[in-house]
Amino acid sequence: MMKRAAPRSFRLAALAALASTAIGLAALCPGSSRAEGYLATKPIELETLVLGTDMIGFNVSVKEYNLETGQAYSLLIKSSGHKEYAIVAPDFFDYIWLRKVEAGGLEIKANSIYEIEFEDEGEAEIFFVPIRPGSYELYAKGLKEKGTSVTINVK
Repeated sequence: MMKRAAPRSFRLAALAALASTAIGLAALCPGSSRAEGYLATKPIELETLVLGTDMIGFNVSVKEYNLETGQAYSLLIKSSGHKEYAIVAPDFFDYIWLRKVEAGGLEIKANSIYEIEFEDEGEAEIFFVPIRPGSYELYAKGLKEKGTSVTINVK
């Protein structure tokens, strides 16, 4: 049995419907862009976050970071050793793609971070891509009210 070719008017109507769907989707997602390539290459190095910049050990060197979704970043966190710091960022850590953590000469590849704990002086570097806009807080458990906290804004 032979199939008949679709009439020219049907093909034109199908093309018009496809084009209008594409235009409609673009209108629903204004400003959205398509990522090209591997997002985690060449991360932007954020200003180093030093914990305990004062003699008491509560201040931090950076109070706010401004990031963009889809951009790769690396953040070096250093502990002064004045206190024990258990760094958490519950909402932020849930909304990043974690590439790796480097600490103590090791490279750790994991799906997520729950907490980074510094018992003494030391450092850890996280490599990540934010995937959800919002304002988040990174802080040391038990020391947040004393000023050991950072705001992370993602747009």
